[in-house]
Amino acid sequence: MSTTPAYDRLHATWNRLHHFGHLQSIAGWDQAANMPPKGMEARAAALSEMAALVHGIRTDPALKDLLARAEQEALDEMQRANLREMRREWRSANALPESLVTRREMATSRCEHAWRKQRPANDWAGFLPNLKAVLEIAREQAQRLADLGGGSRYEALMHEYEPGLTTAQVDRVFGEVRQWLPELTRKVLERQSTRRLIEPKGPFPVAAQRALCEQAMRLLGFDFEAGRLDVSSHPFCGGVPEDVRMTTRFREDDFLGSLMGTVHETGHGRYEQNLPREWLGQPIAQARSMALHESQSLSFEMQLGSHPGFVHRLAPLVQAAFGSQPAFDPQNLHRLMTRVKPGYIRVDADEVTYPAHIILRYEIERPLIEGEIEAEDVPALWDEKMQELLGIDTRGNFKDGPMQDVHWPESLFGYFPCYSLGAMYAAQWFAAMRREMPDLDARIGAGDLAAVFDWLRRNIWSQASRWTTDELAVRASGEPLNPAHFKAHLEARYLGD
Repeated sequence: MSTTPAYDRLHATWNRLHHFGHLQSIAGWDQAANMPPKGMEARAAALSEMAALVHGIRTDPALKDLLARAEQEALDEMQRANLREMRREWRSANALPESLVTRREMATSRCEHAWRKQRPANDWAGFLPNLKAVLEIAREQAQRLADLGGGSRYEALMHEYEPGLTTAQVDRVFGEVRQWLPELTRKVLERQSTRRLIEPKGPFPVAAQRALCEQAMRLLGFDFEAGRLDVSSHPFCGGVPEDVRMTTRFREDDFLGSLMGTVHETGHGRYEQNLPREWLGQPIAQARSMALHESQSLSFEMQLGSHPGFVHRLAPLVQAAFGSQPAFDPQNLHRLMTRVKPGYIRVDADEVTYPAHIILRYEIERPLIEGEIEAEDVPALWDEKMQELLGIDTRGNFKDGPMQDVHWPESLFGYFPCYSLGAMYAAQWFAAMRREMPDLDARIGAGDLAAVFDWLRRNIWSQASRWTTDELAVRASGEPLNPAHFKAHLEARYLGD
């Protein structure tokens, strides 16, 4: 007879939630990658119904008693960590009524689906009513979560992606970056202006690009028996560890966007595929946070993918895909991949100017959620901050401005800071790797990527949600998040010899 009956019932409940989550994720992936336009209303209704079902399981009144009883049972360390994560999920779910959950699902499905056509048409006026509907629900969600856990509305939404993160921490970190980023960018642009750069000559057929992307995924260890690559309006990685769904997007005049976007998503995919299978279905087996998730995508895209040693491995694949040309020389290809050029689009930004894109979004969506500004105010603020941070005029250009990301249509308010925090964690992981393996760069240059993957598997992937974010960072690298590693990385790569 079990000595942990309450915990066992909770374990079974979360396994059930995992199975429903699997179906939700695949339906969401299909909505983005395959669904015909006329399926939108039916799919939104189905996803809303599923969201209500899952919410009902998470908020079952019986769980409160089971959680309390499980606390008194003789659990081991892993079970206690799992119970901690169960309680966190349960508290968050119980802050929201079912009606809000279903309204949010319907509003975001409609907004995202319409956004796909409104963005290319530069139709801010058409987009605004849907965005306002999503924003109204997001504010209600934020207020309910804040009432439960304390803190501000925006902080409550950040906790959904990065548990425990405070706006004070983000303000401090981003404030530091705001101090040194403009001068660093100026120095890099000045230095790169004297370097010869050969532009690649297209077009680059989509079929060849897709084959190249899949080759890069294999080079990076992605398991195609447990995942696949497709196309969507905005690249993402979804699914579950047993069935990872990645997407990218293609342009015939630019192969690097799809290639490096795929490398980025492969980092997400490998994290998912290497989460601990012995705990699969339980909260402890989930990725710890989205900043840590982004640390994996950026470890792949920026730390490894833009490493000169890795680029030497990619160059022959690029030449095989599109034919030999001077632009595909490894040194020139590396210069193309590390070119710093302020631009409109966040997902296409180089790693030096990328933080400016995140700071801009954070400085808009935080007051937006707090009710200090309204959706109508966003374009003018966007134009002002793009000019201030990147020196770019975006007036009237909504498609390359506040409509460019899928995050606001999908009500992912509070997510954006995770990208730059992830870049900082990625730099910190590689600093720790180099301390442990002083010959790491030589190994990468020799094609030995296993050293990177083994370290990530041991310190990040296999740990999942066993520890809090700070505990995991200390165990992996000896310290909690330290943005100094990110600055040092940028200076070494872009201003070093």
